[in-house]
Amino acid sequence: MRDGTGVAATGSACGSGCSVVDKLVSIDNCLALRSAKGLSEGEVIETGRYRFRFLATPQVPYCWEAGLLFEETERTLLCSDLFHQNWDVEPMTESEVIDRCRETLADYVPSCSLTEATLHRLAALQPKRLATMHGSVYVGDGSKAIHDLATVWREVLGSPS
Repeated sequence: MRDGTGVAATGSACGSGCSVVDKLVSIDNCLALRSAKGLSEGEVIETGRYRFRFLATPQVPYCWEAGLLFEETERTLLCSDLFHQNWDVEPMTESEVIDRCRETLADYVPSCSLTEATLHRLAALQPKRLATMHGSVYVGDGSKAIHDLATVWREVLGSPS
């Protein structure tokens, strides 16, 4: 199955690229049949039609080896569980998704000293699509949606001490 960017959708973080740390501690030793490609911050993978930039996002959404891909051509952020939505939802939406993910945040997402700065860095990319792993792909002002997520994150999880 492929998402709107032409990337094969997988349940594995390394299905579309992973951090060097993730490669070393999680993927190569227990999940992969062959060695994974560990990506460094800012590293670009070109597929001919698309350019994917790796963004190291420690603890965002939740593990210290976390990372996301930003497809620069169509401005799609492959954002893992940042906008996780429960329930059976439509594949794509132009409606706000922030209220859908509010409940889910408290279930398993941490907040740390890196969260706010990381979310603002992602918003600065001005994505047009937010492709979440669980829920609808949001099509619209991705920057505003990420800033709204930062606000909800503070409301639901509080500020780290």
